[in-house]
Amino acid sequence: MLIAKEKRKKNIAEYILYLWQVEDLLRALNFDLDQIGKSLVSRFDVDDDTRLEIFDWYRNLAAMMEKERVTKTGHLQFILNLIDDLNEFHIQLLQTGKDRQYPALFQLAKPVLNEFKSKSLEKEDNDIRLGFQALYSIILLRLQNKEISATTQSAVDHISKLMGHLSARYLQHERGKFEF
Repeated sequence: MLIAKEKRKKNIAEYILYLWQVEDLLRALNFDLDQIGKSLVSRFDVDDDTRLEIFDWYRNLAAMMEKERVTKTGHLQFILNLIDDLNEFHIQLLQTGKDRQYPALFQLAKPVLNEFKSKSLEKEDNDIRLGFQALYSIILLRLQNKEISATTQSAVDHISKLMGHLSARYLQHERGKFEF
């Protein structure tokens, strides 16, 4: 909860990727509340009230995952909605020309996204959702200590730059500091 709040304020892409990691952690712990407390909540050095708030946050996410039937695979609807909002924002950035740098970043990332799409089991038509899947795949490979080739890392860097720029603009837009 504390990490998620901070990421939501600073970088929407990192926030989404973090929530995907939390979903996978909850799955790995089989949604066992005792294990969630021991493995996730206990690592925070906070007062008892904050610890309870953190536990409730994990418990609520677990309950939402069960209710939305994403206990094995998939993502919570509010996260998918946020990605769809980012995709709409992405489309507006491309169509309006209000940000001259963004289309260039997208042109660099588009071939990488297309290649990832051709190799992916899921056939997303949303470039931003596809970008998140590519970035999360790299996170999972790193967590498993698997080697990532220089070519793959270079390709992912294009997606990372695109998503970072999109995230920054989106947060500026939310705060009223960027308009179309």
